[in-house]
Amino acid sequence: MLVDDKNKKCLFYGSTLQKSIRQNPSCTTIEAAKLVGEELVKACNDLNINEISSYDRNGFACGERMQAFEIAISRHGFLPR
Repeated sequence: MLVDDKNKKCLFYGSTLQKSIRQNPSCTTIEAAKLVGEELVKACNDLNINEISSYDRNGFACGERMQAFEIAISRHGFLPR
């Protein structure tokens, strides 16, 4: 989720379970996580957002899916590496 805390609005929501993300039946959850990250970057670009002030994994460990998501968004400068 991409949330605007000031205005209390959800600006973007993405999930590896969304049909729009997993259009291809052979898409793995790792590939889907990468696509969610790319969709988040597109949403940020559309909304003229160039930095994310905080990032929370919601308690999820940094497994392969989270790494794929983080790599996708860090390529565009949203996460410091």
